[in-house]
Amino acid sequence: MDLTQAIAEVADPAELAVVIDAAMAQLAGAVFAASTEGQLLETAEVLERANRRFDGANSALLAEISDRSAYRKAGFLSVHAFLAGGLRLGDGEARRRRIATEGIACLSNLQGETLAPVFPATAEAVADGAIGADHVVEIDAVMRKIPGAVDGATRAGAEAQLAEVARDLTPAGVRAAGFRLLAHLDPEGALTDERDRQRLRGFGLGGQDQRLMSKVRGYLTPQLRARLDVTLESWAKPGMNNPADPASPRGAAEAADPATLAAAAERDDRALGQRQHDALLALLEAEQALRPGVGRALSSELVITVTDRELAEQAGVALTATGTRVPVGELVELAADATPHLAVFSHATGQPLYLGRGSRLANKPQRLMLFARDRGCTAHHCNAPFARTEAHHFPDWADGGPTDVDHLGAACGRHNRSVGKNVGEWETKLVVDGPARGRVAWRPRTPGRRAAWRVNQTHHAELLPIQGPHAPPEPEDSRIDAHLEHLLGA
Repeated sequence: MDLTQAIAEVADPAELAVVIDAAMAQLAGAVFAASTEGQLLETAEVLERANRRFDGANSALLAEISDRSAYRKAGFLSVHAFLAGGLRLGDGEARRRRIATEGIACLSNLQGETLAPVFPATAEAVADGAIGADHVVEIDAVMRKIPGAVDGATRAGAEAQLAEVARDLTPAGVRAAGFRLLAHLDPEGALTDERDRQRLRGFGLGGQDQRLMSKVRGYLTPQLRARLDVTLESWAKPGMNNPADPASPRGAAEAADPATLAAAAERDDRALGQRQHDALLALLEAEQALRPGVGRALSSELVITVTDRELAEQAGVALTATGTRVPVGELVELAADATPHLAVFSHATGQPLYLGRGSRLANKPQRLMLFARDRGCTAHHCNAPFARTEAHHFPDWADGGPTDVDHLGAACGRHNRSVGKNVGEWETKLVVDGPARGRVAWRPRTPGRRAAWRVNQTHHAELLPIQGPHAPPEPEDSRIDAHLEHLLGA
């Protein structure tokens, strides 16, 4: 019996996955030194074809997990959360796999009917091992930009052409081919209408890098672009809103003294991009100055947490309720201008606040203390910043849970609603001893066994033990044991 026949007799997909894993484990320990150059190149092609076919199999698996909501058995609220947190892929890779699944898998509709793939030619190319998920993502991006006025037959033809050229191109090559295809379908932009523009609109901030800088990505409608152009023309005029020039006029240029503005413009050596950046900062400062203390939500105010040690040494990084990291060296200037809530607490301890059961809702001082302790959603692997969280009770308020800080934890809306007494829901507690003492732990209610308690490290990355030639000594009280779940107990 040859290998192909033996594998064909493994009918159960779960068993086949075990066989594949065993084969990959053996391949990982293989030595290629005795292989010829031709064999090395052939092996590389075979493995890449297998990887691309695996993208197809993975999409089929994710489609089934999605249709049957199997991710809830592990305590997750969506396929994306399962991929990003449960499989520890992160948001970027989870998004890539989700897009691939939506394009090439056979998903079910609300009536339970199995549908054909959205991109049938692309799905066939993936099954052949000719293209992978990265190609699918690029094809999906092109197809989303085709105007809604284009008829279905033309749209299907476009997908087939993209799938065909993808067999010979890199993902970047597919993107370039897509630009040409879009130009051919709508060379004058006449087919693009308001519905297309509203569908494509978007604005977002990327994560902060090692320098605490953030990239902006967006797709602006003509209306927003026109308003932004007018505003920046005034607020970003040379000499206006220059943070390096104390005599620079603030606000709109129309309200500035002409002589003062002219003198400031002579001193202004900023590039256009820098002036526009400073203009946006000045706009936000002016907007926030008009509504001090508005609303109960901390997301509407500037709230910063920092330790006494960091403040005294003017070193380290402070954290805002929206998840932004601010160098402590810039904190004093920021606090002086914005009058934020500045939570300065002990490097080692914090004093809880109590309200008992006098109120169901946490007050602002308690929310500030929760931010200082939790920094964001405490659910396992959730990266929602504190500004998007609610005060979660444990035990639940309906079950007699008090509104005390040691019976509260920050939880985003979705995770707050995921807590319950049924299988697939979560339970929470405050850890009272061990390396994670004082932190909120979560575990899913799983059938037949009690899962381990989990503590979210996403918002406390500085507590993870990182060793290196320039790493400072690790404080005894901040060590996070590698076997944290075991220490917390089942």
